Amino acid sequence: MIPPHINPSRIAGIGFRETAQVESILDALARAGAADLRHIALPAVKARHHAAQQLARLGYHLHPVTAAALTAPATLTDSAASRAAHGTGSVSEACALAALGPGARLSAPRVISADGKATAAIAIVQTGAAP
Repeated sequence: MIPPHINPSRIAGIGFRETAQVESILDALARAGAADLRHIALPAVKARHHAAQQLARLGYHLHPVTAAALTAPATLTDSAASRAAHGTGSVSEACALAALGPGARLSAPRVISADGKATAAIAIVQTGAAP
């Protein structure tokens, strides 16, 4: 969950393979329509990945999501590989939803980078819902 003093109404969630470079993630963000978003939710286990650290150096605010929190949200996408590895149908979708908390919804299913190494999804807080 995002700290209360940071209150974005939209956040991008990302998922990526160990072999992903920052370009893969930036491509997925652009394809999702999230090129302008600076708040990025990602699995806590990937927060120290070189591509994530490069995002931070580029000015993105990273919001790690715990493994337990990843399994709570219902996702629009249901990837068998993601479910087996992370307990969720989509890491990027679950990260975005978990980071915004109650009242969040996905604007669309996740998208995949051109090289297939990263995914991104956008969650928004519904009108009238508390983040």
